[in-house]
Formats: sequence, C-alpha cells, structure tokens
Amino acid sequence: MKLNKTVVALAISAVLLSGCSDDEKDSSLTDGTQNAASGINDASTSGLGNGSGLSGSEMNGSGMYPNAGIGPEFSDPNNPLSKSTIYFMLDSSQVQSDFVPVIAAHSQYLVAHPGQRIVMEGHGDERGSREYNIALGEQRAKSVAGMMKVQGVSDSQLQIVSYGEEKPAAFGHDEASWELNRRVELVYQGK
Repeated sequence: MKLNKTVVALAISAVLLSGCSDDEKDSSLTDGTQNAASGINDASTSGLGNGSGLSGSEMNGSGMYPNAGIGPEFSDPNNPLSKSTIYFMLDSSQVQSDFVPVIAAHSQYLVAHPGQRIVMEGHGDERGSREYNIALGEQRAKSVAGMMKVQGVSDSQLQIVSYGEEKPAAFGHDEASWELNRRVELVYQGK
C-alpha cells in the first residue's frame, strides 16, 4: 500500500513539475509530427527494458558506466536501480510514467544512504538553440530532482547540471538518435 501512495505522489509531482509552459516553447522544435513518434516507443529503448541494449548499469555519453562500483543492486538488470537514464519526449521535461519506478527506486536508495550524493545530468537533442537546450536539460533534471525530493531525498544529496546538446549519447541526425539524447543521467558521487 505504501508503494501505491509513493507512485501516486510521484505521478502528481511529475504533473506539477512538468515542462515549459506554452509561451516558453521554441516553435522551431515542433513540426506537428511528434504526437505518435516523438517518445521512446521502441522496446529496445523503453523505460524499464534494457535501454539501448546495455547490460547492468547503462553507459553514459562518454562510454563510461556512471554508477559502477556502487553496489550489486546497481548491476542487477531486474532491479530498477540498474537504470541510470531517464528519457524524455520532444520539447518536454515531464517524466514519463515508465520511469516513475526507476526514480522511486533511486529515491529510496538515497533516503536509506544519506551520505550518498547524486548528480542529475540533463541533456537535449541537437534541435533548438544552444541556450534553449541548456535550459531544457536543466528543467528535465529539476523534474527528476523534484520527484526525488517528494520521496524524502535531501537537497544536500542532489546536484543538477545541464549539458544541453553538448554531450550526445548518439551522434546521428535522426529521430532514433534524438530519442537517446533527450535524457537525464543519474550519476552517483559517493560519500
């Protein structure tokens, strides 16, 4: 029952902390075709699946495993803690429901380990201006941080960084690459 209340609280916080208002959106980023195809729809890149075909902890854009060495739960592919990347829809900072359990698991871990710190690295795809993508990456990271705070994670455990389009996970210039680049990476800093 407590988990159901947790999921409801996270869902409500996601709605409250979601994206830019309509007047803040860069209209050059939307072409009207994103309704059905702009999210992470493919099973190989979906939330609780084995995103991008990586095993254990996911690789970040530099080819490193950001949470290697934390604990065995981070390398168990059946544990939501093994997922360290939260993906977003085009021009959005709203956390998708597929990623709510992942954020809840990381929140519970951080609450149980108060000496542990995490950096939420926000990213965007190459479309839009550099400034817009930095702001959107920051808003995405803030959305994840807000959900964690609702779960009881201390402000002192959370750090937000936005790289915008500067550190892509995929270097292509197509929708498949852009989907992988619209993300927040959760990187543990240790004690």
